[in-house]
Amino acid sequence: MTHAEHIPGSPPASLDQARQLAAALLSERGEASGALIARQLQQTMRALDADGRHGFQSYLASAFQPDAAALQDAAKRYLADGTAAAAAALADAADPPRQEVLRRMNMAPGGTASLIAMRSEIAGRLGSEPELKLLDADLKHLFVSWFNRGFLELRRIDWQSPAAVLEKLIAYEAVHEIKGWDDLRRRLAPDRRCFAFFHPALPGEPLIFVEVALVQGLATAVPPLLVQDADQDSAGLRAAHADTAIFYSISNCQDGLRGVSFGNFLIKQVVEELQAEFPQLKRFSTLSPIPGFRRWLSQQPQSGGNEVAMLRELDREGWWHDAATCETLRPVLMRLCAQYLTRSPASGNRIDPVARFHLGNGARLERINWLGNTADRAMAESFGIMVNYLYDHDSIERNHEAFARVGEIVRSPQVDALL
Repeated sequence: MTHAEHIPGSPPASLDQARQLAAALLSERGEASGALIARQLQQTMRALDADGRHGFQSYLASAFQPDAAALQDAAKRYLADGTAAAAAALADAADPPRQEVLRRMNMAPGGTASLIAMRSEIAGRLGSEPELKLLDADLKHLFVSWFNRGFLELRRIDWQSPAAVLEKLIAYEAVHEIKGWDDLRRRLAPDRRCFAFFHPALPGEPLIFVEVALVQGLATAVPPLLVQDADQDSAGLRAAHADTAIFYSISNCQDGLRGVSFGNFLIKQVVEELQAEFPQLKRFSTLSPIPGFRRWLSQQPQSGGNEVAMLRELDREGWWHDAATCETLRPVLMRLCAQYLTRSPASGNRIDPVARFHLGNGARLERINWLGNTADRAMAESFGIMVNYLYDHDSIERNHEAFARVGEIVRSPQVDALL
């Protein structure tokens, strides 16, 4: 058999090579020339097709396990004396060699981006291939260290930013679709701000970005924030007279970094940036979706026949264009939405993900807004209802502690009135 021949049913040569290089990273040779081997592995991985990448990911997940005998011995020593040294030895024995392989893979140029792409790719298979959860957990563990706040750089994005970055805003916007360059230009106008976190290992790739509108009063609906307005001078005047900053969209850009927290740092630092630039700003609030409300409501038993009949109207296309129907549904839906948003996690309730994020960061549930967004997605998720979470500098830490310790939902009298 020649070198080019392939045995049917055996792995492609490039997958074999990838496995050999990964193992070599942990050898004495890997210690001495890790960067070179990491580059070779990176090149080999790029040559793999989808099946080859799948095979290599499964190999990483199943190989490089802790030494069972050494781990058992370390556990026995810890149980016998319980000292700090024994605990450290146990932790060292439990640390899977896979993490060191991944660390050394990161030495190759573009290694971080490659590992993020790997985690993104395995996400869809975690349910059917639970063994991949080990690889996923190790990647997340490393990313939490590599992407801690000390390495992140906050940048303002404006119309003068590189076109490649602006294109990524259009591609990554996850809350309110950016409909082309004119729409993007409006979102970067003088009465708007956009900030993003970047990382030195991913130049030109935003990790997360937030869009901010500078307005007067608490914005309660999305359409006025997204309306096209080409008059830059008028926008500048609005910014100068604004008393409120509305965070109306926060988008994570890297699926492979899911579970690595950026948003809380981003909001707090952007508040500081805005306060420095616009000292007249008095309020910092979100205008947020409620993605879990409709699903939760569909699972609740309805209390009375009249209420059930009213809620059946929600299945009728375009019901929100009928003033009489809206008048009937509004008090019922607003009350139910207030109930949904004020359920304490301490009682085992599954909290709306957007609410959990902002309440966990110390915001207050300030106001629930009827038909704040009638776009298709908002109607499908929450019947168009939106919510303001208020970030009040003097109470952020207190609110955060109340939510984290006892599951208290700090809320305004307006929300209490709905209940």
